[in-house]
Amino acid sequence: MSEEVKNRSEILFIYDIRDGNPNGDPMDENKPRIDEETGINLVTDVRLKRTIRDYLHNFKDQEIFVREVTYDAEGHVQDGKMRAGNFANDATRILNECIDIRLFGGVIPLKEDSIIYTGPVQFKMGRSLHRVTMMHIKGTGAFASKEGSKQATFREEDFLAYSLISFYGIINENAAKHTHLTEEDLNLLMEGIWNGTKSLISRSKAGQVPRLLLKVNYSKANYHIGDLDKMMKLKTEIPHENIRDTADYQLDVSELVKKLAAEKGSIKNIEICVDDRIRFSKDGADFPIEGLAEASGIAIKPIAF
Repeated sequence: MSEEVKNRSEILFIYDIRDGNPNGDPMDENKPRIDEETGINLVTDVRLKRTIRDYLHNFKDQEIFVREVTYDAEGHVQDGKMRAGNFANDATRILNECIDIRLFGGVIPLKEDSIIYTGPVQFKMGRSLHRVTMMHIKGTGAFASKEGSKQATFREEDFLAYSLISFYGIINENAAKHTHLTEEDLNLLMEGIWNGTKSLISRSKAGQVPRLLLKVNYSKANYHIGDLDKMMKLKTEIPHENIRDTADYQLDVSELVKKLAAEKGSIKNIEICVDDRIRFSKDGADFPIEGLAEASGIAIKPIAF
C-alpha cells in the first residue's frame, strides 16, 4: 500500500490555448472569463479539478464521487444523497474508493447528516500571464431555423486568440491525514493535471497544451514559500494582446530561482515536467530549465508521463 502524504508541497502549472475558450462563464453567454480591469483571462479551480477528475475516471479507471451518474432510462442525474447511496452511505468507503474526495475533499450528504472533508489539494484561480484578445465570430448552422424556413440558423461565439494560463496549488499534509491521501494519489494527480489538460479534446478546448508542471516538496514541517505563481514573469517585445505562440515570449524565472535557492534548506526536492517549446530566461539571458538544479542547489526529479 502506498505511503500516506507526510510533507507539504506546492504546485505551479502553466498551459496554453490558441483559438479556444479555456473556461466559459455560463452567466455571460459562456464567454471566456476576463478580468475587465486588467484584461487577464481567468480560469476557475473548478475547471481544473473537473479536468483532473475526468481524466482519472476515463483513462485511469479511478472512481470519482463528484460526477454525473444517471439512474433511469430517461437520463435523470443523481443528486448528492443518491450518489452517497451508491456507497451504502458509508463515508469511510467513499474515502477509500473515491480519489477525488481524498484529493479535493467535499461534502458527503449521508442519510442522517453530512460529513465535510477539507481537501488537502487546493488551487487558486488560474490567471493568464498576459492580457488577452477576445475574438467574436459569426457563422451559419447546418439546419433551418424552423420548419419550412429557407434560411439556416446563425451562430455566434467568443474565444481567445491565445492565453498562457498559470495555476498555483498547495498540498496540505495536515488535511491529508483526514482523507488518507497517499503518495500514489499525488502521482495520479500530477498525471491528471498534465495529461488531463492535453486530453481535453472538445471544440472549445482542442489544442490546450501543458507547458510546465513544477512541484516543490518540502522537508521543513508546516512550511511553504507561497506565491510561486507570482515569481514567474512573461517577457515579450510585442504588445500582450498580440501574443499568439510560445515563440512570442520568454518566461523569466529570475525571482523564482533566487527564492528557491534561498529556501533550499527547507526543500527536499523539486519535481518538474516541461514542454520543449517553452523558453525561459534568468537575469536577462536564456536559461535552460535543466540548469535549475545547479542554480538553486536543490535536487531535481524529472517527471515523465
